[in-house]
Amino acid sequence: MVQEAAIEMFVGGLVMDPATQAPIVVLKDETGSVTLPIWIGITEATSIASAIKQIAMARPLTHDLFYDLLLQLGITVQRIVITELKESTYFAELILGQGDKILVLDARPSDAIAMALRASAPIYVTQQVLDQARVAFASQGTTPPSQASQEGAAPAEEGETEPEGATSSSDFQSLDKEKWEEILSQLDPDDFKYKM
Repeated sequence: MVQEAAIEMFVGGLVMDPATQAPIVVLKDETGSVTLPIWIGITEATSIASAIKQIAMARPLTHDLFYDLLLQLGITVQRIVITELKESTYFAELILGQGDKILVLDARPSDAIAMALRASAPIYVTQQVLDQARVAFASQGTTPPSQASQEGAAPAEEGETEPEGATSSSDFQSLDKEKWEEILSQLDPDDFKYKM
């Protein structure tokens, strides 16, 4: 379990990278002065969007199922911490509580964020990750799409692929609930398969 300094951050929104057409979850601190983009898969973006917009799906998504299981077992999601940035991959910990027992699970940040949103649990990013992301971003010599003032790196999460057919660079946060329900209902099951 990470014991170093961490900053609480919030989901500032979901955007599409116009260059790669990959979804990006954008984390921001309370002041909005620190921003960290994390490239994620379409499945995780859908799960995060449904939690942000509080869209009730006809059948539970994987994160809904896992969260419901935790509740049935008397386990709470206390917080998540994005702990490492190694070889362009972010790592996170899901901190759970059961009575006076603390459980720490390794997780991809996108999955951890989806769980935190469902549990209204805080999201933290270690200062080391923010510093590494800033260095990685500076060494690329470019600015992330539609986020020119960001201080974070733009690596993709390992194992997550770019979705096909995504064409918009609009901010998903600005879409209303009805529009999200329409988007989600029109998704093809093949959109959720990882390409090898």
